[in-house]
Amino acid sequence: MVTKWIGPTVLALVLANSSLQAQGRIDRHALVTRHNVTLTQADPLIPLTVGNGEFAFTADITGLQTFPEFHQQGTPLCTQSHWGWHTMPNPEGYTPADAMNDYDVAGRKVPYVDGAGARGYSAAANWLRANPHRLHLGHIGLHLTKSDGTAVAVTDLAVTKQTLDLWAGLLTSEFTVEGEPVKVLTVCHPTRDALAIRIESPLLQAGRLAVSLAFPYGKADWRDAADWDQPQRHTTQCQAGERHADIFRSLDSTRYYIDASWSEGGEIETRSMHEYEIRSKGEEDLEIVFAFSPVAIVGPLPDFQTIRTAAAEHWKRFWTTGGAIDFSHCTDARAAELERRVVLSQYLTAIQSSGSRPPQETGLVFNSWFGKFHLEMHWWHAVHFALWDRLPLLERSLGWYERILPKARATAQMQGYAGARWPKMTCPDGSESPSSVGVFLIWQQPHPIYYAELCYRSHGDRETLERYCDIVFETAEFMASYPVWDEAAQRYVLGPALIPAQESYGRYRATTLNPTFELAYWHWALDTAQKWRQRLGLQREPKWDRVLEHLSRPTVRDGVYTGIETAPYTIREDHPSMVAALGFVPQTPLIDPNVMARTLDSVMQDWDWPSTWGWDYPMLAMTAARLGEPAKAIDALFLDAEKNRYLANGHNYQSARLPLYLPGNGGLLTAVAMMAAGWDGCPDRPCPGFPSDGTWNVRWESLRRMP
Repeated sequence: MVTKWIGPTVLALVLANSSLQAQGRIDRHALVTRHNVTLTQADPLIPLTVGNGEFAFTADITGLQTFPEFHQQGTPLCTQSHWGWHTMPNPEGYTPADAMNDYDVAGRKVPYVDGAGARGYSAAANWLRANPHRLHLGHIGLHLTKSDGTAVAVTDLAVTKQTLDLWAGLLTSEFTVEGEPVKVLTVCHPTRDALAIRIESPLLQAGRLAVSLAFPYGKADWRDAADWDQPQRHTTQCQAGERHADIFRSLDSTRYYIDASWSEGGEIETRSMHEYEIRSKGEEDLEIVFAFSPVAIVGPLPDFQTIRTAAAEHWKRFWTTGGAIDFSHCTDARAAELERRVVLSQYLTAIQSSGSRPPQETGLVFNSWFGKFHLEMHWWHAVHFALWDRLPLLERSLGWYERILPKARATAQMQGYAGARWPKMTCPDGSESPSSVGVFLIWQQPHPIYYAELCYRSHGDRETLERYCDIVFETAEFMASYPVWDEAAQRYVLGPALIPAQESYGRYRATTLNPTFELAYWHWALDTAQKWRQRLGLQREPKWDRVLEHLSRPTVRDGVYTGIETAPYTIREDHPSMVAALGFVPQTPLIDPNVMARTLDSVMQDWDWPSTWGWDYPMLAMTAARLGEPAKAIDALFLDAEKNRYLANGHNYQSARLPLYLPGNGGLLTAVAMMAAGWDGCPDRPCPGFPSDGTWNVRWESLRRMP
């Protein structure tokens, strides 16, 4: 007989859920649908998105992308995927070697792709940073005209109402034009890169409403994914048939396909070399399905109703499985808003951050940093999936680390290190983008060990150990070879040629040593890698143990942890990352909770909040929770700062340049799950991260304890 071992974490979860069942299950439908998003006017900051984690479509108040100019200075409208990338021609043949410079590390020269030129980034660095970039796959909007034949402007819409039904994944948009009603239903297929729409309006029959499909060239821009001014640089070929069109796109070396099918009474016509319209031949309703693919699409497309039904089943399954937190029994005035943020963040991260590759900060909404993704942010995007008992949504992207492992090994070898060094700002092939900051960061290095440990805590089997052991061990090999031995002090030192998570030390990268957060995370990850060896029946690695034993201790000045060991010690702006050494990171021998408590208080009292970022607030909350200060954890989640603002669509606003920031949403979900379900070694009481004064009567189901 085989007996399955139930560890203390699993046992605690079972007991907690048993207690909840005795109280009655959470009404998940009510919990979710009370936070359906309803908009009654156009707002350039607040479009709504439908998607499936691999593909997403962002719509304006009409349910499609009818007024892109209106949103250009707010949140741009795009159709994006994980596979849709474009690279400009490279006539100079730039390679990473053209953007490298050497830095002195313990008497040896170490090359970094910092991209430094005579003035800012070199030409090679600028090209490599911008290529490849994520594509806007196709613009789908309404072509609306007034009775006099002029184009309808966004200000001409009246009686506007748009609702995102979270339970069904359905966007319903209603408005009138000169008194004539228009209703648009928009939904994304749950497993295919396909968008389905249904339009109901007498304007279809009158010939005053059609659906426009247009294609731009790629754009090497920090933010904008579409270049509409170079039609000669790309081609669009359309083969139209009865109620169906096959479209082939070619942009330099990029190729992709679009199939469109529509209901009875529709037809397609060419408007220009890259623009088409689908219109009704006399009916008052029209259904269209658009499918996008990097390879030719074979077979007929599902119709609108099939996709709508599949989406409804998918989202019902999503909301009725995995974790749930209900704040409706809380009396604290902030509880309802926290619940709104939590529910909407679950939806947004499911459609933006759960794909086969790590997401960019702006997900699949629009480009930031040229559409590239940042591996130090992957933790904030996706760790919460494991804590909310949706581990497969994290594991989808972990195979990407396995695929780029050879390139990560090559980077480490080039720099004279063992193991694998993971990139920071990167693209599907794992290439490091030149950066005066990113290439010097190291806090993304332990992340794959953290992800693997979450997988093992969930599965608890040898298969998981064997699947991820190469990632864990190669990561640990780099982490053990990276620190420099300080003979005089008999210790290992992190740095120089290092920038901590608090990037405001960038100008000190040649001299920075021993950031507090990175020291603690280094220790935890190496110790966890040793546990993986033991679980597999292997001996502990002596080199790793030597680093663990002799790793530098964080610096304390005036009774609090500094950001780094070297001058200027602590810059009181940007991420207050020293607090993450106990909060984000579990308790390690390197951190004294009493010193950390004083550090947290110092940060909360005197920090430059306008310079912080969306994930800083959940980071502070996690530290407060581990220190037994749940009231401070709540205060951190609601800190009055511009970058802690959550818009009506649930997005974490940062600035005009970055109107959404998914690491803030993911960080919020991680912190709240931890505060509810607890962490290893937490107090033995319900919801140990929430105040026990009676104002936070939090109910939760199916959450997992944090390490």
